[in-house]
Amino acid sequence: MSEKQSVVIIGGGPAGLTAAWELVKDGGSDKYDVTVLEETREFGGISRTVKHNGNRMDIGGHRFFSKDDRIMEWWKTVLPLQGAPSYDDKKLGREHDMEPGGPDPETEDKVMLKRHRVSRIYWNRRFFDYPISLSLNTFKAMGFKLTLVAGFSYLKSMFHKLPEDNLENFYINRFGRKLYSMFFEGYTEKLWGRHPSQISADWGAQRVKGLSIMGVLKNAFQKLLPKKRSNAEVETSLIEEFWYPKYGPGQLWETVESNCEAAGVKVLTDAKVIELRQTNGAISSVVYEDSEGNRTELAGDQFISSMPVKDLVNAIDAAGADPDAADSKAAPADMTEVANGLPYRDFVTVGLLVKHLKLKNTTDIPTLGNPPIVPDCWIYVQDPGYKVGRLQIFNNWSPYLVKDVDNTVWIGLEYFCEEGDSFWNMSEEDATKFAISELTRMRVINGPEEVIDSHRERVKKAYPAYFDTYEHMDELIEYLDGFGNLYCVGRNGQHRYNNMDHSMATAMEAVDNIKTGKTSKKNVWSVNTEKSYHEQK
Repeated sequence: MSEKQSVVIIGGGPAGLTAAWELVKDGGSDKYDVTVLEETREFGGISRTVKHNGNRMDIGGHRFFSKDDRIMEWWKTVLPLQGAPSYDDKKLGREHDMEPGGPDPETEDKVMLKRHRVSRIYWNRRFFDYPISLSLNTFKAMGFKLTLVAGFSYLKSMFHKLPEDNLENFYINRFGRKLYSMFFEGYTEKLWGRHPSQISADWGAQRVKGLSIMGVLKNAFQKLLPKKRSNAEVETSLIEEFWYPKYGPGQLWETVESNCEAAGVKVLTDAKVIELRQTNGAISSVVYEDSEGNRTELAGDQFISSMPVKDLVNAIDAAGADPDAADSKAAPADMTEVANGLPYRDFVTVGLLVKHLKLKNTTDIPTLGNPPIVPDCWIYVQDPGYKVGRLQIFNNWSPYLVKDVDNTVWIGLEYFCEEGDSFWNMSEEDATKFAISELTRMRVINGPEEVIDSHRERVKKAYPAYFDTYEHMDELIEYLDGFGNLYCVGRNGQHRYNNMDHSMATAMEAVDNIKTGKTSKKNVWSVNTEKSYHEQK
């Protein structure tokens, strides 16, 4: 029997854990000796679930939906689809297709729920469909004059196309200048801290994909037809049903981590990778450090990295400074400069447990609560008059995220900022007061007296950004791919704003390359870049 190949995986988020499981499932532990190094003591990265006083927060909100069948099957294998109604569906008489023989979420924990997606935009104290749709509700909320202006603005954009060399022009070409100025310009600046004219159109091409006014119109028209469409036929931004773990996304990744360990993967937490050492043009080992400063070197044959590209390149640079590292050389100065210039947006979420919402449920969707709460999973705050970017109502993601789901509402307020700025550095008490004041001013709650409990969570490098040195990313990819046994995967590992399923797909491609001996890494980097990936299944 041949000797096992040793694979070192940096990061215990979706990409890292997917890679680990893909290597060892179906007896793969006979061929691969796998070690996962996770800097924190939690799994799932930004897809983790935070527990606080019996309530759970989903960091960023994660719909489990993919146009990649491999991913859907993968999730379903980890957490089987529900075979009986969840608490809220049962109580409200809402229907989903149940999975024959699937677990009952009322009695079993390892279960994936089927959920209806409702997301709306809050602008000028009114609700609009998300994404913007040409519905009666939109026309009523905008008024006749504004609707007319937006309509003519859109018609102009159909015949006069701007060069798509920045995000502003990308949006104007699809929605017209008026809708862009109302719903995209201020929100994009709030999200990224830069005007859309300064941001690469790559971000729009990746996130908005095929979405446009024509796409919205087509979707609205097809809704009127009796033939039921599958999610595969709908733009991802318009998907109306998704899967969701009973206890949030972190539950899935904690289960995967547990499965990996049971199959022989060595998982080390509190293990921050600080150096990558090289021999003969390949990575030979990593050095990781625990929270007390103790350092350990770990050799390997293959390396899969989901750590931020900036940190990865600097870790190679660190190895070059070590006189004892055999044949080491620092990352070239120009590559280090590109890596250090890659920007990120950081993220703060403030969870507020409240008695009631001032917002009324004016939809025909039944919800829990007395009075019934609004049905939204997310509410996008595209109104530039507020710092908060998005509200999450955890009750609607899963009733099991909230300790007393009938009598309290658990809300997450999402703020985009930069590590070290004034909002990031606010005390938890001040950040909570600020969040409460915004919710009150928005008329979502009556005031501070409604708030029972709160929790603030800060997330570094949540969103890789597409400006500054990002335009040289291709050069950095070429340099990193020069290490034949190093694979960059995941959102931060590729500095790409991937969804969770895309991050997983990059890991699957990397593992396929390791298994087959394929040397080109084009397949790993091309996930979520080709339009066909988004629009076809």
